[in-house]
Amino acid sequence: MTLISEMPAPSAKAADEPVPDRGGTEFVEALARGLAVLETFDAGHSEMSLTEIARRTGMSPATARRSLHTLAALGYVRHHNKRYVLAARVLALGASYLRAAHVEEALMPELRRLVAQFGDASSVSILDGPNILYVAHCSEQRASRPAATIGATYPGYATSMGRVMLSRMPPEAIEMYLAQLRPAKLTEHTETDIGKLRQILAEVRQLGYAVVVDQLDYGVTSLAVPVKDHTGRVVAAVNSSGYSGKLSADRLVAERLAELQMSAARITQVFARYPALLYSLRHAG
Repeated sequence: MTLISEMPAPSAKAADEPVPDRGGTEFVEALARGLAVLETFDAGHSEMSLTEIARRTGMSPATARRSLHTLAALGYVRHHNKRYVLAARVLALGASYLRAAHVEEALMPELRRLVAQFGDASSVSILDGPNILYVAHCSEQRASRPAATIGATYPGYATSMGRVMLSRMPPEAIEMYLAQLRPAKLTEHTETDIGKLRQILAEVRQLGYAVVVDQLDYGVTSLAVPVKDHTGRVVAAVNSSGYSGKLSADRLVAERLAELQMSAARITQVFARYPALLYSLRHAG
């Protein structure tokens, strides 16, 4: 793995971390199935039948039923009228991460500083496979837009943070990503041409920042820069976003790029005080 100014391939691991073997004796298949069941719930599937869960996870109904029974006994799902929903206890899992990684102390001060200075919203995310995963967010926006909340995921190709992180992967990893990508047209402006996306990632890598306008959703303009560890390896991205009806891409760069880069540098310095956070970001995905 390249450590200087590079992101690993989505499936790659650091040299000092053993690659988990799904077929090895240490891999607990039942635990993996249980987590897959939890992750299959989303905004469009807030409650599901056993058959739906089995289909979405690729499990047999009998296997899905056992996982659901265990999760229900532990308090993570509820069963009502032959349908399953997540229980509030699932929130404790995310809260444990936020406390253990010291997200509030480490990341939120810079996001609040950016929002206090520019208004709108600011976030930190990591790559999670082909998607970005929000790990911190601060906003004063009232406008209708995709929910940029902690734990939310969005396709990397349509976001400024996704593009800035994808652009720093090794060339072979970028080609693998693009070969597997099936981009959806989220708005009429969403770039879905693989050749053009390849060119965009090359330009973003050269510039050191990414700007998107109405790519993820109408009304969303966003500028992002990479966040690095002390070795120069990109581990996350930080953005500043606003309403595209009032904020052009050129204005966003002119007014906010320097401050955003300063925040990224400060977050890098903060990692020295919160190594658990850095480690969790570096080895995510």
